Amino acid sequence: MAIALSLPSLPKRYQPAAIWAVYIVGLCPGLWYFYLAATGGLGFNPVKEFEHLLGIWALRFLCIGLCVTPLRDLFNTNLIAYRRALGLVAFYYVLSHLAVYIILDRGLIFSSILGDVLKRPYIMFGMAGFLMLIPLALTSNRWSIRTLGSRWNTLHKLVYLVLIVGVLHFVLARKSLTLEPVFYISVMVLLLGYRLARPTIMRIKRQRKSSKQNLPEKKERTFSTRP
Repeated sequence: MAIALSLPSLPKRYQPAAIWAVYIVGLCPGLWYFYLAATGGLGFNPVKEFEHLLGIWALRFLCIGLCVTPLRDLFNTNLIAYRRALGLVAFYYVLSHLAVYIILDRGLIFSSILGDVLKRPYIMFGMAGFLMLIPLALTSNRWSIRTLGSRWNTLHKLVYLVLIVGVLHFVLARKSLTLEPVFYISVMVLLLGYRLARPTIMRIKRQRKSSKQNLPEKKERTFSTRP
């Protein structure tokens, strides 16, 4: 049974400003880490640390964006209006993460980058995730939704595969199962598990809703029946 919990929604006239706030607030950590990297505040290896922090925030926003549908289904909390912004912020962090790796870490030496991709599976997973995110980011607009129709939903289910390779990229890069990798593995399992169970959950919800709607009609017929 769904928990009867719902958060108040903003009036529609305020939603554009709220969506822009998601972009601004969401990108603030990246800007702060850029400042720290530029001023020597990220330790003895600022490039690697900056690269790592950008990747962590990409994974966080990817997970948050995928929580929107379960929150709506299970808790009646509708944040669908912000899902595109959350997804795009995640993409911006992935793009920044990759740019730091290519430009600052590898120095635009593409033979070194190719060698890394072929030699290190976690980099291969990361590149695969980035490539899959590109069509999702490019079609995150109303024109694409109208043009692609039902194919848009099919395409954007690719985000779950992006989550899998993103978590694998993170876990393999850490090279040990500490608390943080275990946390993201657990979140991934929960999100994927809910995706698989969602058709059943929604069918049960529809059946219960239909039963509640039919209950007053049955009572009325019972009371109106004459002996």
